[in-house]
This record gives sequence, structure tokens and C-alpha cells, in this order.
Amino acid sequence: MNYRFIEDEVLVHTPTLLQYANKFTQDQNDAEDLLQNTLVKVLKYHKKYVTGTNLLGWIYTIMRNTFINDCRKRVHQVKYINGIVDSKDKNSRVSRDRAEGSLMNEEINTVMKTIPEIYYNAFMMYYEGFKYYEIAEYLGVPEGTVKTRIHTARKILQKKLHNYRHD
Repeated sequence: MNYRFIEDEVLVHTPTLLQYANKFTQDQNDAEDLLQNTLVKVLKYHKKYVTGTNLLGWIYTIMRNTFINDCRKRVHQVKYINGIVDSKDKNSRVSRDRAEGSLMNEEINTVMKTIPEIYYNAFMMYYEGFKYYEIAEYLGVPEGTVKTRIHTARKILQKKLHNYRHD
């Protein structure tokens, strides 16, 4: 890991990044959490940053995607906690029965572990909010290959989790 990059290039922007996070969250504590989550992802994916490009733009993109994904998770959690499931919402897969929901989560996690790594990595990066071109850059493959891998991972999941389809 390149600690110099983190110390010299990333951490010097912490005050600016915190202001940016505050614009999203409107709450100091949430902004600090968002900044921390963003910096963890910057550490995790620092090798995919292209030296000489807009570092702050890259970090802002990570922060924005992290914020959006966190919001989606919170909405999903609130629906689950409150037991609110709109039967017309085909994207909602929350079970009314918490025990059934727990079993479903276990099965999904088990199935996720069976996806070949070549497809899993691309799929999880996409799920975390990365764009196709970002994933392609990180994995060192063409964008079309990334799309194919994500599509293949989805098909594997659909096939193995066919019992949970609500058509």
C-alpha cells in the first residue's frame, strides 16, 4: 500500500471532503461517518486511481456513490423494520416474516459465495456503486467484459435463487 499517496495526496483534503459530506448529510456526525466510509474505499481501491487525473473528483465520486448506496440501504432497513412491503413494488424483496427473511439472507449469502471470483468481483463493485468504466479500469479489462461478467453473475443469481422471484 502506498502510504505516501494517502498521507500526501488524500488526507490533506480531509477538511474539503468533510464540507462536501456535510452537503449530502446535513448532519456533522453523519458527515464524519460518510467521510470515514469514503476514505476506507479510497484505501481499498487506491491502486485504480490514475496519477495525474483529478484526485478530488475521483474521491467525490466515491463519496457520492457511498452516500447514495447508504441511503438505499437505510430505506430498505426502515421498510424491513416496519414490516412495510408494497406488493406492487417489484424491486422490494423484503419478507413480511422475519424468520423467512433471515433464511433468505442466509441463502443469498451462500449463493453469493458460489459465484466464480471473476464474475463476483465485477458484480460486487457494480453493486457498490462503481461505474462500468471504473470497474474496467480497476480490473484491467475492457468495459464490455465488465458488462458481460456482471450479466453472467446476475444470471447465476437468478438461476440459483429462482424460488424468490415474485412475478
